[in-house]
Amino acid sequence: MLEMFAKLLKALNSESDPGQVSAAFILGMIIGFTPLFSLHNVFILLLAFVLRINLSGFFLAWSFFSAMAFLFDPLFNLLGESLLTSSSLTPYWTILYNNPFWRLSHFNNTLVLGSLSLSLGLTIPLFFLYQYLIIRYRQHLLKWIEKSKVGQFIKASKFFRLYQSVNDSRDPI
Repeated sequence: MLEMFAKLLKALNSESDPGQVSAAFILGMIIGFTPLFSLHNVFILLLAFVLRINLSGFFLAWSFFSAMAFLFDPLFNLLGESLLTSSSLTPYWTILYNNPFWRLSHFNNTLVLGSLSLSLGLTIPLFFLYQYLIIRYRQHLLKWIEKSKVGQFIKASKFFRLYQSVNDSRDPI
């Protein structure tokens, strides 16, 4: 886990595109918020391995948002139930349920529908927020940490030696 965190810090501190790290966080959020054994998660995993994103960021975000999902489950259920019981959407849900492919997606589960709807709704705003935060981190916080006493203490730690070994390796992110 420390090595994965060190790889994420390497990506945050590098000159790589902030969009790659932001996309990793977004895909990790979607797969973390939604129940694991869902059809759409196969697509998310495929995207994560095909696109040029930071896989360490993806797996750390997946872990973080999976833990957060337990706190938001009541909200996901409430949202899913309101979408499924909406009278204006009933014909749409009926058409989807009569199709065997869409029935495999478990859209009729309130938790699956609510968590997927909320995570997809948060995708674009959070992508730009993460990108902005990464840029601000690189411009301000990183320089301040390097000069502070906390930064000097971190540079003397075992974690920093691990970070340096990851940073010096030729392995792709």
